[in-house]
Amino acid sequence: MNRPSLLALCTMLALVAAPAQAGRRPAKGFDATLPVMPGSAPAADGAIFSAAMGYVSLVSGARAQRVGDVLTILLSESTSTTKSAANKTSRAGSTALTPPSVGPLAITPGTLNASGSASFNGQGNASQTNTFNGTIAVTIAEVRPNGTALVRGEKRMLLSQGKEWIQFSGIVRLADVDAANQVQSSQVADARIEYAGDGTVAQSAREGWLHKFFSYISPF
Repeated sequence: MNRPSLLALCTMLALVAAPAQAGRRPAKGFDATLPVMPGSAPAADGAIFSAAMGYVSLVSGARAQRVGDVLTILLSESTSTTKSAANKTSRAGSTALTPPSVGPLAITPGTLNASGSASFNGQGNASQTNTFNGTIAVTIAEVRPNGTALVRGEKRMLLSQGKEWIQFSGIVRLADVDAANQVQSSQVADARIEYAGDGTVAQSAREGWLHKFFSYISPF
């Protein structure tokens, strides 16, 4: 094998093997957001109200509403899809020809017949059901003027047979946060949920890169 062919083969192996490596490390950008540190207090001038201190409510609860506050996402995702397709075609044709009985082109049989037909019948069905339940605590990364907040967080678990992690991000309406600082995942806009793992069990469930390569180039 010459050098260009070897280089092309290595490149193809790397491209095919890349999906097998996906999900083995948690994605970046889901770290907890720290609360904003307050600035230096203004000098006291003896007044009860100070504009520099901003608005402070006389009654304040413990509901998450500021950058760095923690709230819990109740993961309750369930999807079900079904697809069915059918196609059927049929075609038939026939012809009859009576050759001359006298002359140089005379043919002994009285009639020539020809016929043809073709048919196709195809059917396909596909269905998929996914269910994901759990909880994950996230922090508010950004509070927006329209009453929504960007939240993100992750949970990493080190088990005896490997590692697992859950990463979550999305936009929460602060009015949907209940008294226990919980929000249903179905109420989160632009939600991004990733659940993956690494270890002996996860590796045994993956297709090997060599088998993936031959499956990729196989015409069957």
